[in-house]
Amino acid sequence: MIVAKTPFRMSFVGGGSDLEAFYSKDYGAVVSTTIDKYMYMMIHPYFHEKIRVKYSRTEDVDNINDLKHPIVRECLRLVGIEKGIEIASIADVPAGTGIGSSSTFTVCLLHALYAHKGKFASKEKLARDACKIEIGILKEPIGKQDQYAASYGGLNYLRFNSNGTVFVQPIVLDPAVKKRLERRLLMFYVGNERSAGSILGEQEMNMEKKEKYERMRKMAGLADSLKDSLSWGRIKDFGEILREGWLLKKGMARGISYPALDGYYEKAMRAGAAGGKLLGAGGGGFLLFYCEPKYQDRVRRALNLKELGVRFDSEGSTVIYTDK
Repeated sequence: MIVAKTPFRMSFVGGGSDLEAFYSKDYGAVVSTTIDKYMYMMIHPYFHEKIRVKYSRTEDVDNINDLKHPIVRECLRLVGIEKGIEIASIADVPAGTGIGSSSTFTVCLLHALYAHKGKFASKEKLARDACKIEIGILKEPIGKQDQYAASYGGLNYLRFNSNGTVFVQPIVLDPAVKKRLERRLLMFYVGNERSAGSILGEQEMNMEKKEKYERMRKMAGLADSLKDSLSWGRIKDFGEILREGWLLKKGMARGISYPALDGYYEKAMRAGAAGGKLLGAGGGGFLLFYCEPKYQDRVRRALNLKELGVRFDSEGSTVIYTDK
């Protein structure tokens, strides 16, 4: 039995600049952190020399080509496992909520499969292989930030270079500053779970438009600004940078926001939040706000939404159990 554990992430600014259509011409930049909500992947030998996969449904097949779950199928191919394996996944948060669930699933599964094969996989390899599967093989219109965030873990500045490489720079906070920042972040579930593909696909096509491209450059620049503010412990800049990034992002593609979501956002701001954004590509999931503690109860009452309390994760993807 192998059990792997991989964190979900919150992306603060720069999302979308990790698409190749943008970073191939300039550079992309994202500031994100992983959180204490996880994907768990369990691997066990399967007596019947078949493949059994348990997720929201159960598949039991004789041949890898018969698997309907594309990520599982391609991960098994990449690692070199064709039969005799049982895979089960459990997650703290459902898919389609804007916290990188698809890529977290991919990284976690790869980590467990490599451990099952007795092979060491570095954080860089896990992230690169996850990108290869999702973007290169499955042709998903997504970027690279989620794979690198899930694999490396922690609060990071991610730079996406025009040659395809990714630079991961940890942002080191004083423990007291980190605690203050965590206490000022509120996450609320607005529902409307969705796939990010259509929105990101439109964003990618919009990179051919000068106005959209310049908007994305500003969003990547905000990642540089937030990195500098956090490095100096200036967390009071956080809310304004979130707000500016959200206003820019809303103009990148249709469906990122909608009237009910805008209504929630305005209620939170009137109640005392300093800034916020919708996590992920857009359309639904979790709203994140930066809010001073004295206003937080007012924000909660104004929104009346399910809240998800979070703390930062620093480990990234890990194998937490093996009896091989």
